[in-house]
Amino acid sequence: MSAVDLAELRPCLEGAIPAMMATCATDGTPNVAYLSQVFYVDERHVALSFQFFNKTRKNLLAQPCSTVLLLHPLTACFYRLHLRYLRTEDSGPVFESMKAQLSGIASHSGMSHVFRLLGSDIHEVCDIERVPGDPSSVPLPPAPPRCNLLGALRRGSARLAACATLDALLDATLQTLEQDLGVAHAMVLILDPVTERLYTVASRGYATSGVGSEIALGDGVIGVAARERTPVRIMHMASADLYSRALRESLAGDGSAAISTDIPYPGLPEPRSQLAVPLLSAGRVLGVLFVESPLDLQFSFEDEDLLVTLGGQLAAGIDLMQDSAEPCADAPGPEHTAAPVKAPAGPPLQVRHYRSNDSVFVNNAYLIKGVAGAILWKLLQDGQRQGRREFTNRELRLDRALRLPDVADNLEARLLLLQRRLAEQCPQLRIEKTGRGCFRFDTAGPVELEDIAG
Repeated sequence: MSAVDLAELRPCLEGAIPAMMATCATDGTPNVAYLSQVFYVDERHVALSFQFFNKTRKNLLAQPCSTVLLLHPLTACFYRLHLRYLRTEDSGPVFESMKAQLSGIASHSGMSHVFRLLGSDIHEVCDIERVPGDPSSVPLPPAPPRCNLLGALRRGSARLAACATLDALLDATLQTLEQDLGVAHAMVLILDPVTERLYTVASRGYATSGVGSEIALGDGVIGVAARERTPVRIMHMASADLYSRALRESLAGDGSAAISTDIPYPGLPEPRSQLAVPLLSAGRVLGVLFVESPLDLQFSFEDEDLLVTLGGQLAAGIDLMQDSAEPCADAPGPEHTAAPVKAPAGPPLQVRHYRSNDSVFVNNAYLIKGVAGAILWKLLQDGQRQGRREFTNRELRLDRALRLPDVADNLEARLLLLQRRLAEQCPQLRIEKTGRGCFRFDTAGPVELEDIAG
């Protein structure tokens, strides 16, 4: 390996300028073709996009050695890579990341019908050369330095380390992105391993928060990042159809009509740059940290590296909050029965619960579903039947009717989702944290409950 390493070439691998690849047939005939992608895998390997059964492909399978010419988009310096073909992958993290990036390149160039990734050709980088240019020409100066990313990461890490609640942890993450990195549009989604869907628990920079909106595992850059456990970054304009729609669902009420339980996804209508980073802890995917921009070329590999690091600390913090949520010593348990509390005056809230998916409607408006909906229904029932206001996380975990997963139940995230959803859509119902693993549930008016089996 030469003194030049792939780190120096990373800006060349962003897809801004097509690369040229030279191969040779068995009879010695050379062939040169343009490449859509040269993708960074690690410090000794790159992946090239396999899209067509052409002369280049035939030469590569017959003789695995090739050269690739790259142009630095900022300094206009040329580099030559000497490669050796190893294998082709048609699934997995590298393939899915390249596929997502290629869709951005294709839509940016108006060639979506032509650009289709058949595989990711993995090559070993045997040598790298700086190609000397015209002696009379002077290379362009390097780009001005960005903000101190390491300093931004340090400040963000300090914020996260000071957090004692999941609410504060999510806000600290979004604050770091906005204040230290200038990222105006961001969100955090948590994975429900049972339904294989990601639900939004926090966002910043959108007209509506979208708390509770859902993305299916494998859907768009967010779903692919979670499914493949790898960052997915798009630098050019991409279709928002797969990325910005929450899957619409319906359930039968009295059998005569379908009722929508869709919370609008808060993403940009026309994103031009997107980066999704999986939140990984102890070998598990907890969720996704997602950023986007209405401008092209907004998130570089340096941003990706920083968000992966920040996301790792966020994931560890989410796990820590989950494990440390012990109940308050003086909190009443589920066996406690208080005297009924006189309901406040005012028009009653009509709350309807559907057992089929635990969706909850308030005054005919959809509020929440799933485990969060089941929790809300329990709180309402216990409040009405027993006059209870104080609850603990522990009793929720022990309540089999809530159908929490035995492992990684994400109860803290589900409670935070419910708390924020109530604050936005139904302030007459309020969850207030009173201590570690303890909270109070209050109703600001009379409530009428209706449980529907369908």
